[in-house]
Amino acid sequence: MQLFKKSKPLVGVDIGSSAVKALELTKSKKGYQVSGFSYEALGPDSVVDGAIMDSTSVAAAVRRTLTAGKFKPKGVAAGVSGHSVIVKRVVLPVATAEEVDASIQFDAEQYIPFQISEVNLDYQVVGDAGMDDIGMEVLLVVAKKDKIRNHTNVINLAGRTPEIVDIDAFALQNAFEANYKVSPTATIALLNIGASLMNINITKGGIPLFIRDVSVGGNQYTDILQKELQLSFQEAEDLKLGKGAASEAEMVQPLIESISDMLVMEVQKTFDFFRETYPSEKITQVLISGGTSRVPGLAQKIEEAFDCPTEVMDPFKSITLGPKVDAAKVTSLGPALAVAVGLALRGFEQ
Repeated sequence: MQLFKKSKPLVGVDIGSSAVKALELTKSKKGYQVSGFSYEALGPDSVVDGAIMDSTSVAAAVRRTLTAGKFKPKGVAAGVSGHSVIVKRVVLPVATAEEVDASIQFDAEQYIPFQISEVNLDYQVVGDAGMDDIGMEVLLVVAKKDKIRNHTNVINLAGRTPEIVDIDAFALQNAFEANYKVSPTATIALLNIGASLMNINITKGGIPLFIRDVSVGGNQYTDILQKELQLSFQEAEDLKLGKGAASEAEMVQPLIESISDMLVMEVQKTFDFFRETYPSEKITQVLISGGTSRVPGLAQKIEEAFDCPTEVMDPFKSITLGPKVDAAKVTSLGPALAVAVGLALRGFEQ
């Protein structure tokens, strides 16, 4: 999904709850290649639910990440998500482009819980409403100005230019579309499960039908493992991802399953709401990404809960890794880089 066209290479910078991930792509006749990559972990609570809490330390981490990556482009594409971001489909009477624009500007406040002066707003006409009364569906995208400033200030402090601020759920869709060929009639649920936030994008035929950000993620596993077993943060992180000894993994399995059940319940609420909104649509596949997608057994649990084929997204399925890139590091992070890939893709006309 692209709401703004741009055709000069950009560094995709994903400022997540647990790390800064920066990635650069180049394009050739054969497709896209990763030409630069860098990653740096962030301290706990530096970023919470998509909001940057400690601008100074995050800006320093972004600067170090961009310096380490030796990226050529000076411009950056960043993403925002969380409660200050709303993506909504609204139905308007069929109208000219000028009338739609006027209507959106005039009526937007009835669709969002913010004052229009507090937000940046964009929209795209996505088709007929498919209803008895003649109408057109418009995808309304709203982000609070302070949330956008939160990110652009950090990038400016890091000495780079924020050329584009996108929505993480759209970046996720970009990464998906660049790597997977699916039927235009298939309804796919993309779940990007980070440390403190899960982006959900239910998409069909290149258009997001339903987008929601939920405040759950991998930190739930780490916190409970730390408390229940008196572990350090790193010990809990390792156990969460199945890196402990076999005996330890067996011991924590019931705990991990109970947390996965809670996460699945949050997905269930979103899927139920989606079905109420689109009763004729049936989700045909689920793809999970983000660092938490690597929790052992999570994909299988989602598949069983929804009786729907579920797999971990590979954001490099159709994108090659360049010779200067640490292939082992990129491959090990894999699905955690989906948003960074999608942001870097914003540098190219799709």
